[in-house]
Amino acid sequence: MKSILNLALSLAAALLFGTAPAMSADAPAQPAAQVQAKGAHNQAQLWRDARSGEAGVTTVRGPEAGVLIQSGGETWRELRNGPITLYGGIALCVVAVAIGLFYLRRGMIRLSGPPTGRHIQRFNTLERMAHWSMAVSFVILAVTGLVLLFGKHVLLPVFGYTLFSWLAVIGKNLHNFIGPLFLLSIVVSFFIFVKDNFWKKEDAEWIAKAGGLLSGEHVPSWRFNFGEKFMFWFGVVFLGLTVGISGLIMDFPNFGQVRDTMQTVNIIHSVGALLFVCLMLGHIYIGTIGMEGAYDSMRYGHVDEAWAKEHHELWYNQEKLKPADASKTEPGAAAAHS
Repeated sequence: MKSILNLALSLAAALLFGTAPAMSADAPAQPAAQVQAKGAHNQAQLWRDARSGEAGVTTVRGPEAGVLIQSGGETWRELRNGPITLYGGIALCVVAVAIGLFYLRRGMIRLSGPPTGRHIQRFNTLERMAHWSMAVSFVILAVTGLVLLFGKHVLLPVFGYTLFSWLAVIGKNLHNFIGPLFLLSIVVSFFIFVKDNFWKKEDAEWIAKAGGLLSGEHVPSWRFNFGEKFMFWFGVVFLGLTVGISGLIMDFPNFGQVRDTMQTVNIIHSVGALLFVCLMLGHIYIGTIGMEGAYDSMRYGHVDEAWAKEHHELWYNQEKLKPADASKTEPGAAAAHS
């Protein structure tokens, strides 16, 4: 009986100590699996920290090198590809249609009488060089900028990926290299033309009568009327410098600019450029097919006396009081350009 009891105790001890390691090995496996599963679905705090924009620890050197995620980039992308592209495109179309309708209604603004054949100098060589440098660079920047902003929506479906990629690359490089030249031409033009673009009391009458564009009424003005002065101060000086300086900041990103700065500057650049293009569409219209003799004044530098008296009478009277100068008054010059 005693031997049977000892055998039973031995078997019980063997079972107890033999299964204990297996149980102890399996015991921590379940909590570890639970912790791992729990961690895989509970990364909220980790991503909140990553998206906070706070710099972490890294061996990489440079501005924002320790920032894992800069959330402002998504905000910039949505703003640029959303409201700016949509409303900017609508604004351009509205301005273009308005100019077309105005031309159909008003036609070219022609002289009320025949030309005299006597020409008076309106722009000298330096003034025309400054203007055309600014004009040519502006057209290149406007076309390439519109391709970069609207190209994937308008040109990509038509040209396909290969051709559009070439256009985008060429446009981007032209835009980057012509931009500084455009800014330089703005600065030069400012110092050349600023003396004739200050406010005069006669500008109030021009504003009240909208320059006679709709009524056809004659409104005396000096060398530049209020419309041209508005283009100079708001268009060339304010928008031109805004677009030019913001473009320089993006052209040379190696002066410590962080991503938030570049995104903000890009938005300012895009909005300013769209406003500038809308404004310049009207200027280009008046300077080409909108007004008789306007293009010749900047191409050749002189205008017929009838044109000068009709559109800038106060300036014309002032010029006629100056001593006669063969370079400023050219009889018979009209025949050379007719």
